[in-house]
Amino acid sequence: MAAAPDVVPRLTRPDGSPVRVLVVDDEVNIAELISMALRYEGWQVETAHTGTRAVAAARATEPDAVVLDMMLPDLDGLEVLRRMRGTHPDVPVLFLTARDAVEDRIAGLTAGGDDYVTKPFSLEEVVARLRALMRRSGAQQAATSSVLAVGDLTLDEDSHEVRRAGAEITLTATEFELLRFLMRNPRRVLSKAQILDRVWNYDFGGQANVVELYISYLRKKVDAGRDPMIHTMRGAGYVLKPAP
Repeated sequence: MAAAPDVVPRLTRPDGSPVRVLVVDDEVNIAELISMALRYEGWQVETAHTGTRAVAAARATEPDAVVLDMMLPDLDGLEVLRRMRGTHPDVPVLFLTARDAVEDRIAGLTAGGDDYVTKPFSLEEVVARLRALMRRSGAQQAATSSVLAVGDLTLDEDSHEVRRAGAEITLTATEFELLRFLMRNPRRVLSKAQILDRVWNYDFGGQANVVELYISYLRKKVDAGRDPMIHTMRGAGYVLKPAP
């Protein structure tokens, strides 16, 4: 089982607000998985699935970084980069490229891209590379509270203390990481595939039963004798929200 990772200070804009990242990929599932991983970091995420919409989104949201697929259905990544640079000359861009597309990687960096990852990639690598790019461009480490709160449930990311209505709840490392993922995405339905990728770092398929098992463990500790906070959305996944 995966141990809970070390807590990494969150990045913010200079004014203390969440950093903004634009994720551009025509494969909706990939864009959503990347977006979920970035929201888990506390970042604000916008997505676009075409080059034209990506350029418009960059103008509207003024992102602090862009994750940009090289292959898009209308404009290629290099053209999107060129148009973005017209209005945002300094925004860091992380290209997504095919594993064997050496020419794409060279072209992307030559055209002004800041870094690249090759498909298939790990979400942890995408996050780490974005962190490095944004630190260089002026994002700051947040000096904010490490405590997550949803309703009467609190989780301290530094001390790993979990409480509900003031009563302490003892969790294993994996249970803690699963609950942290749920609490960083309150009221958002998380699929088994998303949970597996974030908490266990497993490829999809054949492991969904471990998610069901650990959700049941969490329910016994978080919801036992109380109004439930962890809900199953049949056919979709799980969601954590404040008890009524």
